[in-house]
Amino acid sequence: MARIRKLVTALSRRGPHRVLRGDLAFAGLPGVVYTPESGLNLPGIAFGHDWLAGAARYSGLLEHLASWGIVAGAPDTERGLAPSVLNLASDLGTALDIVAGVRLGPGNISVHPAKLGVVGHGFGASAAVFAAAGMPTALAAAVAVFPTVTTPPAEQPAASLKVPGLILTAPDDPKTLNANALALSSAWSSATLRIVSKAEPRGLGEGRRLASVFGLPGSHRRTQRSVRALLTGYLLATLAGDKTYREFADPDVVLPKTTPIDPEAEPVALEEKIVALLK
Repeated sequence: MARIRKLVTALSRRGPHRVLRGDLAFAGLPGVVYTPESGLNLPGIAFGHDWLAGAARYSGLLEHLASWGIVAGAPDTERGLAPSVLNLASDLGTALDIVAGVRLGPGNISVHPAKLGVVGHGFGASAAVFAAAGMPTALAAAVAVFPTVTTPPAEQPAASLKVPGLILTAPDDPKTLNANALALSSAWSSATLRIVSKAEPRGLGEGRRLASVFGLPGSHRRTQRSVRALLTGYLLATLAGDKTYREFADPDVVLPKTTPIDPEAEPVALEEKIVALLK
């Protein structure tokens, strides 16, 4: 456990690579891409943003992944009050095609076609699940960070997924009306569910957000540090195949910054969720 704690501590900090930032618009898709300064056959991911957010609010997370050698592209679409989860899922697929199919930077950066994944937060987490279902043989991993309910529901495509997955949830998520991590985990048999200790699901995005107008919480640094460490370790294990981080993809290992799941916990009734919402 001491070794894993050291890894988590290291992964919560910036990695060894200098980072370059690019624009996906050059390939016809609004969005950004972050890469290490150089490297061939790198792992790559497409990242989906939360409701009323955008790619800019995850610049720290995307830079963090790139500093650890992971190319990260994020479409900056579906940012309105009534976004389409299916459209964002399609844009994630397009972003991944760009990341994997174009020689990036000055030509000394490339992504390996067998080291691809999709990641999303909140609304974008459900979009990542839909994107993964549309690419059943193309991905090495998919990650849903604090997923939320969408229409259509992500549980439907999740039931068909064979790709290894990670679902990050918060301690209070079972009492949250629009959180669906537990239902998603039940449908997605190849995914590992982890509870991020003392996390605030809406706090992953950086800076101020339009959603603050609706009374939703803002940036939460503890959540950001924890998610960066857990996500980076998982992607290095599953996409890069780095055995140093194999425990991050082992469902039987309880990682630092996470809380063990209680298998005896009773499902939270809808009435309790409504009471919690009104508090």
